[in-house]
Amino acid sequence: MRQRDRRKRRVENRESRDRWMITYADLITLLLIFFVILYAMSSLDTDKYNIVTGSLSQTFKSSSTVLEGGDGILDAGKTPDNKPESTDGNTNATAKPNDGSDEQTENETPSARELAFREQEAKLAELMGVITHYVEENNLGEQIFVADKPQGIEITLSDRFLFDVGKADVKSPALPALQQLSGLFKDIGATISIEGHTDNTPVTSASRYNDNWELSGARALSVLRFFLDNEGLNPDTFQYAGYADTRPTADNTTVAGKQKNRRVEIIVLRQLQEVE
Repeated sequence: MRQRDRRKRRVENRESRDRWMITYADLITLLLIFFVILYAMSSLDTDKYNIVTGSLSQTFKSSSTVLEGGDGILDAGKTPDNKPESTDGNTNATAKPNDGSDEQTENETPSARELAFREQEAKLAELMGVITHYVEENNLGEQIFVADKPQGIEITLSDRFLFDVGKADVKSPALPALQQLSGLFKDIGATISIEGHTDNTPVTSASRYNDNWELSGARALSVLRFFLDNEGLNPDTFQYAGYADTRPTADNTTVAGKQKNRRVEIIVLRQLQEVE
């Protein structure tokens, strides 16, 4: 009987001595999770945080308890179907904070400037559609190019379409296209910039212009004069400039590149007039 009691006491003493390992292991696990969360939060990357914590959680869930006879730190708080409890009754759901911005955006009345901007954008889109249709109908795809750029609707006219070599007088075959444009510009409500460009070939000694600066400026001015003098458009909505060969769009070392660089650009700018 004494021998059996001594054996029983030894087993109980050994179990008592080993119990601290359960607490210690849970403490180490808790510290590990704490530092992982601190690391993830320090990076300010929500996606990385979710991936790290989710992976770590799945690892501990799929493994056995820390020590036999003890519950793992992640096993606490589980519902009977082995899913983590949620304080709001939802499982695996991320709540999106509602700051009222959506409701405010829906109910906010557009300002006068915003309404003017929308109206101008609609006009620019219509302008581009009409010009594109006109170019296609009249087979002018090699002479007139239309593009929607950040600064506005850009209409590029080849110098061969507008002028003779080295000259700045608008040729008569180009007048119908310019008349078509003038009709579209009347009520556009935006500033229109007319910009002349040349290639890097110097003007000849027989030219009436001293250099490409004068030639490019004179060509832009000729187009502007047509809109003002012939079509009676409002001069307050126009501006013009000559850039010579300083803004090429193609390689000036090739014939094709030089041809692309000799051009007049008419840009309907995204620039609202003052709204009262």
